[in-house]
Amino acid sequence: MQENNEKSTAAASDTIADAHLDQSAQETGDIIALPAHIAGSGTLDRLVDTARDYARAAASENTLKAYAKDWAHFARWCRMRGADPLPPAPELVGLYIADLAAPQGDGPTKPPALSVASIERRLSGLGWGYTQRGLQLDRKDRHIASVLAGIRRKHARPPVQKEAILADDIRAMVATLPHDLRGLRDRAILLIGFTGGLRRSEIVSLDRHKDDTMDSGGWIDILEGGALITLRGKTGWREVEIGRGSSEQTCPVHALEQWLHYGRISFGPIFTGVTRDGKRARETRLNDKHVARLIKACVLDAGLRPDLPDLERIKLYSGHSLRAGLASSAEVDERYVQKQLGHASAEMTRRYQRRRDRFRVNLTKAAGL
Repeated sequence: MQENNEKSTAAASDTIADAHLDQSAQETGDIIALPAHIAGSGTLDRLVDTARDYARAAASENTLKAYAKDWAHFARWCRMRGADPLPPAPELVGLYIADLAAPQGDGPTKPPALSVASIERRLSGLGWGYTQRGLQLDRKDRHIASVLAGIRRKHARPPVQKEAILADDIRAMVATLPHDLRGLRDRAILLIGFTGGLRRSEIVSLDRHKDDTMDSGGWIDILEGGALITLRGKTGWREVEIGRGSSEQTCPVHALEQWLHYGRISFGPIFTGVTRDGKRARETRLNDKHVARLIKACVLDAGLRPDLPDLERIKLYSGHSLRAGLASSAEVDERYVQKQLGHASAEMTRRYQRRRDRFRVNLTKAAGL
C-alpha cells in the first residue's frame, strides 16, 4: 500500500514538473511581449514580432536550444524536490550546481557528474532563462560564487583539446573520398573548413549569394585569385580569404567549384544533402553534425593515429580539429591566423596552435644554462 502511494506521489510530481516545463517552453517563445497595461494594435503587434525575431538573433540557434534545455532541466530538478524555480533563489541554485558536481544517489540511475565547464554553461542557461522572465540571477551572490569556486578548486581539470588536423592529415583524408557527388561535396567541406579555419556551423551556414536565405550565416564570392567568404561571426561580419592551392587535388577553391558545378548549386545553401541515388543535390541545408561525422569517418579511413583503438581515435578529432590544424600548420605571422579564425585576441589564437611554437624559443639556453 505504501509502495503504491509512493508511486502515485512520484507520478503526480512528474505531472507537475512536465506541466511546468510546458509552461517554460511557451514562455521561452515570448522573448518580447507587450505589457498588460499597454493597449495593443495591429502595428504594435507587428513590431512585437519584429522585435522578437531580432531578440532571437542575438544568440545562435544552437545556443538558444542549449539554454532552453538547461532551464528545463533546472525546472524539473526543482519540482522533483518540492521547490519552485521562480523567483530566483541563489541558495537553491547553489544546491543545484553542487548536485551537478556530485550527484546524490546510487545505482544505474545516478546521473554522471558534470565537468566545471558544463556547470558554468548550465549557469549561463539559468541566467538566460531568468532574463526571459524579467528576472535577474546574481551569479556573484556568495551562495553561488563560493560553491562554484569550490567546485573549480576540487574538480577542475586541464581543458581537453582536440587533435589538430595538419596538412598531411587533410591530404590523406580527402584522398579517401570517392569521386561521386557526395565525395565532391565532402571534399569541398573539408578543404574549405581547413583553409578557412571555419567552425562547422559556419561551413554549413554558407549560401551561394548574399541574402539567398533567411538563415544564412554568410556567402562566398569566387574570384580569380581565390574565394572570399563573408561571415557573420560572434563579433560582427568578417571576411575570410581562401587562396587557390598549388595542386587541384588539394585546392579548396577548385573543390568548391567542382561541387557547385556538378551539384548545380546556383542559389541558396551551398552544402546540401544528396539524393539516395547520388545523382542530384537536394535543396535542404546540411546540419553541422554532418561535418563532425565526416571528419571522424575520414580519420578512420585515412588511418590517422594508428597507435590508438578506433574509439579513442575518433574521440580525439572534431570540427575544431580543422581550425586547430590551420592555426598549427600555417607558417605565417600570428596576426594573419588570428584574423582568419576571427579571434578577438592573440591569446585565443595561441590556444588553437598545437606544437607550432613549442620550444622554438629556448629560455633555458637564453638564460645561460
